[in-house]
Amino acid sequence: MVIQLPGSVEDATHYSERLTPKEIVRELDTYIVGQHAAKRAVAIALRNRWRRQQLPPELRDEIAPKNIIMIGPTGVGKTEIARRLARLTHSPFLKIEASKFTEVGYVGRDVESIVRDLTEIAVKLVKDEKTRLNRETAERNSRERILDLLLPDSRRPAARPAFVGAPEEQPPTETREKLGIWLDEGRLDEREVEIDVKEQSFPSFEIFSAQGVEEMGVNVKDMLPGLFGGKAKRKKMRIGDARPIITQEEAEKLVDQQNVAREAIDRVEQSGMVFLDEIDKIAGRQSAAQGPDVSREGVQRDLLPIVEGTTVNTKYGMVKTDHILFIAAGAFHVSKPSDLIPELQGRFPIRVELESLTESDFVRILNEPKNALTMQYSALLATEGVTLTFAAEAVAEVARYAALVNEKTENIGARRLHTILERLLDELSFDASDMSGQSVTIDAAYVQRVLAETVKDEDLSRYVL
Repeated sequence: MVIQLPGSVEDATHYSERLTPKEIVRELDTYIVGQHAAKRAVAIALRNRWRRQQLPPELRDEIAPKNIIMIGPTGVGKTEIARRLARLTHSPFLKIEASKFTEVGYVGRDVESIVRDLTEIAVKLVKDEKTRLNRETAERNSRERILDLLLPDSRRPAARPAFVGAPEEQPPTETREKLGIWLDEGRLDEREVEIDVKEQSFPSFEIFSAQGVEEMGVNVKDMLPGLFGGKAKRKKMRIGDARPIITQEEAEKLVDQQNVAREAIDRVEQSGMVFLDEIDKIAGRQSAAQGPDVSREGVQRDLLPIVEGTTVNTKYGMVKTDHILFIAAGAFHVSKPSDLIPELQGRFPIRVELESLTESDFVRILNEPKNALTMQYSALLATEGVTLTFAAEAVAEVARYAALVNEKTENIGARRLHTILERLLDELSFDASDMSGQSVTIDAAYVQRVLAETVKDEDLSRYVL
């Protein structure tokens, strides 16, 4: 069974009601091979969010989200599980590396920017949804605006068509309907009209860099709109190019920005998800000699109130973090989860260990998922008219080489398949534009011919594969 993703706001509203833990795991299985324990954990955490919404308000507010730590080497599916989960639920989702942050008061990003970034994502998500809902009305309004440009109101003193250039066949000015038919048929796409286009300009001053503005805690774009665009400049454009711009403007006019902000904040507070990668990089305790590390324990202490539940000021309003779901992940090769400060450990009650991928897992990854790599490369070369197929023994051979290189060098999991396939198909990808109409089958002999020497040379494979 494959679950149909929500296509509208109404679909998204009731979508999580239909997502049972088994259905969530089943959908994740179509993209991610193995890691059943991790899939179960995130499926239960997601379903518990819906269950919480069904409770009376006095009890609902007492139930905190069950945050998760995923432990496992790189390339085994940690990020993909979290990303697919967010897409399933139509939730605001932010992936961020914990190593990017430093303790407040030092140079670097502070952890409150997580909530601000997540709110921006939610605003865009809600705005896009509402824009799609208003698309039909916006297109009608856009059509009328273009007709007004082509055929000004007859009550004006100098009313005449606003065509630029002399068309081969002038439409009858007395019939707006006829002009509309020509517009709908695309017969006027090459004609030019003058429209107001907003220009985007950004000052080069260092103080106004994205990070600098964020650290200042103010919205300079709102304070000094003239510096950051917002001015309209009149331009001549083809109707075919102008129509999408006008349609977008009309769609934005139909969206109530205050309602968007309120709904976005509510969505962040009730269904927001943060994937905190590389959390093992900030695991570590202070030593008596050196004191706390501002990029390790200092960051952990700053993260604690965000994960535990606090209120963060954003330009859209105050956002409570009490019920945002945090999924942390790390390889923990050097450190271990117990190296995190005890308070932060307590806010991640669910711990899941992901397994290293085997050769048989690589075979499945190349064949089974909806977005399987072999399917992606076949689709890419099909655009050149080349039919590419992979024999079963070739897939097995690629998987064998991937497992071998991971064992001999650094284990980067399924990411090794990307580098090996790029190397394998390098010659074919280069020549594909001259091979239209041909069919190519990758077999085991082809894989061995291209990869055998590189894999055998351990020093070379360390750099190439």
